[in-house]
Amino acid sequence: MDILEAIRERRSVRSFDGAALSEAVRKDLLAFAEKVYNPFGGHFSIRLKSFNLENGYKPTTYGMIKDAHDFFLIGMADDETSALATGFCFEQVVLKAWQLGLGTCWIAATFKGTDFDNGESWPKGEALKIISPVGKAAKKSLMEKITRLSLGSRNRKPFSELFFTDGFKQPLSSDSPFDEALEMLRLAPSSTNSQPWRVLIDNDTVHFYYVLKSRLSVLDTGIGICHFYETEKYYGHTGAFYTLPTPPANHDKWKYLISYKREDQK
Repeated sequence: MDILEAIRERRSVRSFDGAALSEAVRKDLLAFAEKVYNPFGGHFSIRLKSFNLENGYKPTTYGMIKDAHDFFLIGMADDETSALATGFCFEQVVLKAWQLGLGTCWIAATFKGTDFDNGESWPKGEALKIISPVGKAAKKSLMEKITRLSLGSRNRKPFSELFFTDGFKQPLSSDSPFDEALEMLRLAPSSTNSQPWRVLIDNDTVHFYYVLKSRLSVLDTGIGICHFYETEKYYGHTGAFYTLPTPPANHDKWKYLISYKREDQK
């Protein structure tokens, strides 16, 4: 399975088959997590924790996660750069897991005092903010189907509502040189399917903005930018991320986050 297939097919998994990850798979996932590409900096940590589910034990959890032994734990700082980097980097792990036949589910909450945070010590300034079960998916339960319907997980805003040109005056046409990368961004997951990302195209440069819908909006935008970047890389394009001192264009509802300039002419 290539990365574009993983992006298109990935879904959040909440019901698992009850089997723990093998030690070999655990090592592969942790090794991959240690070398993810991070162009932004920030402060975050990715760990993998296992629970023994014998005798009916279940870790304190989201309430809709069933029969998962293994959980990623992501500690992060509270600043914008760390949120962007966490979304961008952990989504690489999510897509790698899917390529290995494993499901995951982003869960953001306060985990202090829970089984997930018990015994964990985080670098100064970081705290456990995200968890994700990881394992083989079970057949979707009725509750999971209802949850996906209630969140509108299959629905995405159209191209014309997310991507723009000419200082946000015109919706971007679907024949843009960045159309495939933007389509993969459009398919990205986000909290309550909020889709906070917005994009302004200026020739060979992509300016990323976000709508402040929740405290997770920057992290969600990082997830979307990961999809964008992975698609650029898949097609052999090279580019660099950078931050402008002033926004390339102002918008009364959207905040500028970061820019990407394509450096090749493929």
